[in-house]
Amino acid sequence: MKLTVLVDNNALIDRYLLAEPAVSFLLEEDGKKVLFDVGYSDAFIRNATKLSVGLLDVDYVALSHSHLDHTWGLVPLVRMYTEAMIEGFSVTKAKLVTHPSTFISRQGEGIPELGSLLTKDTLSRFFDVSLSNEPVWLTDQLVFLGEIERSNWFEAKDPIGTLTVNENSEPDFVQEDSALAYKSETGLVIITGCSHSGICNIVEQARKICDTEKVRDIIGGFHLLNPRQQQLQGTLDYLRKLKPEAVHASHCTDLASKIALSKVVSLKEVGSGLILDY
Repeated sequence: MKLTVLVDNNALIDRYLLAEPAVSFLLEEDGKKVLFDVGYSDAFIRNATKLSVGLLDVDYVALSHSHLDHTWGLVPLVRMYTEAMIEGFSVTKAKLVTHPSTFISRQGEGIPELGSLLTKDTLSRFFDVSLSNEPVWLTDQLVFLGEIERSNWFEAKDPIGTLTVNENSEPDFVQEDSALAYKSETGLVIITGCSHSGICNIVEQARKICDTEKVRDIIGGFHLLNPRQQQLQGTLDYLRKLKPEAVHASHCTDLASKIALSKVVSLKEVGSGLILDY
């Protein structure tokens, strides 16, 4: 599998690419192209152009969850597809895979919308929309994990804003938060968006679904932004025991948490333009 970081909070220091507080990865595996999250703006498209990465023939768009830094790039993506169609280019109708709750409206304090700007109905005109809280295999080796079981005591305990269900507001625990897992010959590669469901919960779900214990790499957001001490310590204890070959913590992982992670795992740099082969 080839993984290209189309956008991240940082850009690699030797690449003239855009960065923004968001995530978008392109995965190429078994002849399929999977776009995982689409960032906040058109930065992932502009970076893809600089990297000579085509996005008109993507087979899957997988969304980790609803938040603006992972879904608002759908608007420029749909615009790009529309303009390509007008110019007579061939555009693959990708399958869009995500949790059923991804398109529920979400609010923050004083913010009228934190979730997707486009509805399922609008997106279904451009994508084959598949909503699932169960795992979905995108290729023989690559799986969308579905709804994550939140089994440990130290993660995913705090809501973020509210969501609207049947005209009622309730605390938002980002229940839809999911991730991808790839079964490489030397262990699992786990690809996350923000890990609101807990990075350790995600790893455990991936190991269970893939029936594989060894973890080769974890790349993506760890949701460690000024975390509670119990969350950080629980994560460190878990990863110390897990012993992954590498960890590419990015996006919503603050510097203090990265420094702490570097003491228990082999922590690697991440940024727009990074290309990894597994």
